[in-house]
Amino acid sequence: MLKVNNITKYYGTLKAVDELSFEVLPGEIFGLLGVNGSGKTTTFRMIMGLLEPSSGTVTLDGKPINYDITDTIGFLTEERSLLLKLTVLEQCLFYGILKGMKKDEIIARVDYLLNKFQIPEYKNKKIKELSKGNQQKIQFITAILNNPKLLILDEPFSGLDPFNVQFFEDEIKEMAAKGSMIIFSSHRMEHVELFCKKLSIIMRGKTVLSGELKEIKERYRKKNIFVKGDIDINKIKLIKGVVSVEAINDQFIIKIAEAKYVTDVFNIISKMKNITKFSVEEPSLNEIFIEKVGESYGQ
Repeated sequence: MLKVNNITKYYGTLKAVDELSFEVLPGEIFGLLGVNGSGKTTTFRMIMGLLEPSSGTVTLDGKPINYDITDTIGFLTEERSLLLKLTVLEQCLFYGILKGMKKDEIIARVDYLLNKFQIPEYKNKKIKELSKGNQQKIQFITAILNNPKLLILDEPFSGLDPFNVQFFEDEIKEMAAKGSMIIFSSHRMEHVELFCKKLSIIMRGKTVLSGELKEIKERYRKKNIFVKGDIDINKIKLIKGVVSVEAINDQFIIKIAEAKYVTDVFNIISKMKNITKFSVEEPSLNEIFIEKVGESYGQ
């Protein structure tokens, strides 16, 4: 288990991380979310032992993070960290040796992963000759080369088309199924919802929302009603509990303050013409994120 316990980090007088705590169990994919400058990168560096917390502790399976333990951690950074003049194999050998792997073991693992990601022909190509998407694949491969016990993924889908996103999704889920602990960070909330059952949203280094995604959505009382048909927008806006009505493509999205207003909306809409859809859905994580971050900015 990864346990981040009440960590705080100062840079001079600036408090970058403020008493942050969370746990990630084997087999879990945990979402750590926040806007740029929220303290995520500093948190990742403390988890990897690159920075010492000003206070608080980080442990992996009950042990403080040190050089022995970092060999069991993989990290995919948001920024490119590849050496462009090296070949793919040279790059992987460099990272693998840093993680304490043997040369034969690295080569076998590289061959396996290149085949899995359907790019075996890139083994001896220089990084600079690859497209942005394929460079991202290589960066991901270097992060998982050592079969990490703990994997930190910061914007892992950057530069990828939907087809290649699926490759990453499958690999991440497979690693979790085998017991890896995974921290997933992305500004694309729909990606977070694909993977993460638990998450924390941080702002200015402090947690503003955390817990099980399902429970977070249940606590967030607002609901969205999706309707297709000929509706009178002005009449719906007058219904108690309706927050807004918006037309998007061929349907309308009616936002209501609480689930208890669904019946009132339905009773009015059912009397309108050509209604072919009436669907009540939980708010998206993106909506919740924007609201919680907006509240934090307003403090």
